[in-house]
Amino acid sequence: MLARTEAYASDIAVLIDPHTLLLPDFISALNHAHHELDRDWLLVSSSVNIPRFPFHWDQTGRFWRQYNGKRVRFGELQKMISLRSLQSNSSEGGNMIMAWNNVDSPLHCGVLPPFLYQRGTHNQWIVNEALSCKRRFVFDATSTISSVSIGNAEKKFDSRNWEYIGNSHLGKLYGSLSKSYALPKLLKCNKRYILVTASDGFRTREKISACISRSKSRSFLKLDPVKKDQALPPLKFPYDLESLLPLVADKNRTVVLSVAGFSYKDMLMSWVCRARRLAVPNFLVCALDDETYQFAILQGLPVFFDPYAPKNISFNDCHFGSKCFQRVTKVKSRTVLKILKMGYNVLLSDVDVYWFRNPLPLLHSFGPSVLVAQSDEYNTTVPINRPRRLNSGFYFARSDEPTIAAMEKVVKHAATSGLSEQPSFYDTLCGEGGVHRVGNDRCVEPETNLTVHFLDRDLFPNGAYRDIWLKEDVRGECEKKHCYVLHNNWISGRLKKLERQMMKGLWDYDASMRMCV
Repeated sequence: MLARTEAYASDIAVLIDPHTLLLPDFISALNHAHHELDRDWLLVSSSVNIPRFPFHWDQTGRFWRQYNGKRVRFGELQKMISLRSLQSNSSEGGNMIMAWNNVDSPLHCGVLPPFLYQRGTHNQWIVNEALSCKRRFVFDATSTISSVSIGNAEKKFDSRNWEYIGNSHLGKLYGSLSKSYALPKLLKCNKRYILVTASDGFRTREKISACISRSKSRSFLKLDPVKKDQALPPLKFPYDLESLLPLVADKNRTVVLSVAGFSYKDMLMSWVCRARRLAVPNFLVCALDDETYQFAILQGLPVFFDPYAPKNISFNDCHFGSKCFQRVTKVKSRTVLKILKMGYNVLLSDVDVYWFRNPLPLLHSFGPSVLVAQSDEYNTTVPINRPRRLNSGFYFARSDEPTIAAMEKVVKHAATSGLSEQPSFYDTLCGEGGVHRVGNDRCVEPETNLTVHFLDRDLFPNGAYRDIWLKEDVRGECEKKHCYVLHNNWISGRLKKLERQMMKGLWDYDASMRMCV
């Protein structure tokens, strides 16, 4: 959002939460700051939070009225806000208004982290960086601007939630926000300048003038800027897999796991962006190499490193059937088994699986002792559970005894196989040649009594099913079929996968801007 403000030719940019109600003194404050300040500036103001606004907008669109129909005057609104502001702490910065003169001078001098909006820290980081940059006059105008945050807009962030922790960690990694997430003590326009009966705007300008005039002789908080040539030391999260799981898992104790190496980092980010677009926050990334681990930390992803992952993973030659591919895939089943044993359900999704809808509610409906997997069968005239047609790049496993016992057999079989893990899934769970098949879409593993259910291909198509990837409008085709996901497989090579997914418009990450699109 900050980057988008640079594309507009306006004199002033404002970043504000849509739940915020502003009174006219906000415009007066902006006008006066814009015309009277002789340097670039950043204004911050914290809104007063109220659970319910006691007035409504009348039909003419000109006045606020009480529920008995009586018109509410501007001074009454200011008085209500002023009284509530005495009980609030404006320095918390939960629902903050930020405004600045939109000129060539940057709002901050550092690299903007990929914060998640409304997950905490991002506002405080910008204020700290603006101060550290020393190119703008930064001041707190909370006491001169009348604004309220309605409902739960100024929510308290759950410090146990990964998205809040991730934002906090990014604030430490990038720039000056290293010790505290509280707003620094800014120059404030003192509350004694508030005149709750003011309605003509003149006295509003008077109190802004008083604030600005005092600023000319005021020394501001100085923060030590990060040196440009300072090398960033190797990064390591204070979180391993065991500590990440309770932070990431949803209320059903389910995580969405993806495994990636550095050659697939952009595809990983597109997959992450899509998960966030669909409001799926409970994903977890297993990094196959240190480069991916470092990259994911800087992107604010919940990531852990597998110390037993194969080394020397080829950048461009780790496609299906290669020796590299065979080594990498076996990491996935080992990791899934480890998470299942810790008491968490796992949806394993490769990063080349594009999500159209959140599949978790449907996958949970299959119940216990059922492993649900995508079928790799493309022939529409044969059963979808034919030999070795279980796709180990998208499956859902529950943390129950039959599933754990069956996954242990899969991992053991794969460890002694010269192939990838995918044949081990089918041969172990459905039997060699499919001897344990039941009907056209299931298998039952006899020792553990685990049922394997192959997903409907219209809802979960693989990359060769009905030539969907060859359609002119792939998205439209999948939406017509009500697809949940579409696998970008049955194509060999990283570059070909990237090209196909980008050309078909199923790409959600701008690598040049480091942000979701």
